[in-house]
Amino acid sequence: MWRVLRRALAVGSRGAAVPQGRCCRRRVWGCRQPLAPAAGLCEEKSRGTESRTCATVTMPEVSTDHLDEQQVQLLAEMCILIDENDNRIGADTKKNCHLNENIDKENKLLLQQRSNAKITFPGCFTNTCCSHPLSHPLELEENDAIGVRRAAQRRMKAELGIPMEQVTPEEISYLTRIHYKAKSDGIWGEHEIDYILFVQKDVVLNPDPNEIQSYCYVTQKELKQLLDKASKNEVKITPWFKLIAETFLFKWWDNLSNLNKFIDHEKIHRM
Repeated sequence: MWRVLRRALAVGSRGAAVPQGRCCRRRVWGCRQPLAPAAGLCEEKSRGTESRTCATVTMPEVSTDHLDEQQVQLLAEMCILIDENDNRIGADTKKNCHLNENIDKENKLLLQQRSNAKITFPGCFTNTCCSHPLSHPLELEENDAIGVRRAAQRRMKAELGIPMEQVTPEEISYLTRIHYKAKSDGIWGEHEIDYILFVQKDVVLNPDPNEIQSYCYVTQKELKQLLDKASKNEVKITPWFKLIAETFLFKWWDNLSNLNKFIDHEKIHRM
C-alpha cells in the first residue's frame, strides 16, 4: 500500500524520509529580482522514502579597514527594504544594502547547503527549499496543489526564516511533478513524487543553522560550474536537484516570464 507525505522544492521545499512503499511531497525553487534577497520554490511528492535538498555558498567577507572610521560606523544603520513597487518588505543594514553582491541578484537562483545535522543527504547543495507537506487538513487539499503550496510557505519560514506574509501560497506557481528514488546511505533514502514549485520574489532571509549551513544566489553559469564540480566529486549535491537541473531547470530559467507554457499537472516525469 502506498502512503503519501508531501513537501515542496524552492529550486525547493521538502518532506521527511519515510519507509519504502510510502510517499512524500516536497521541493521549492526560487529566482530573485532586485532590491532584497529573493527566494523560489519547487515541490515534490514522494513514493517510498523522501528526499531532501540543499545548496549553499557563503558570502565573501568585505574588508572595511581602508574606509573612514566614522562612515564605517554608519554602515550599521538599518535601512528599509522595499520591492520594485516601493512596498516595505523588511529591513537590513546599510552595509548589506550597498554591497554589489546583494544588488546584482536579478534572476539569480537561491541555493542552500543542507546542514550536517540533516539525516538524509547532509552537507549537500540543493534547491531553495522543500515543503514537507504534512497530514493536516490544510496541507492535504489537492486542488491546484494548494496544500503543497501552503506547506512550502511554512517550510520557507522554518528553513530560511522568510516571514510567511512575504510569500503567500497564491504567489507560488506549481509546474509539474517528478518521481525519483535515491539512497542517502546504507540506512536512509528517499522515494518520492516531487511537486515542482517556483517563486520570483524579494525576501528577507534568516536561515536556521540546524537546517542550512550556507546559502547563495547563483547565475546559470555559476550553477553549471557547481554541477561540474559535483561531477568531479569536489562538492556534493542532492540527487533530486541533479536530476532536475540536468533535465528541466535551465529551460525553465530561460523562460521565467513565461513559465505557464511548462505547466503540466497531468504527467509525472519518471526520473
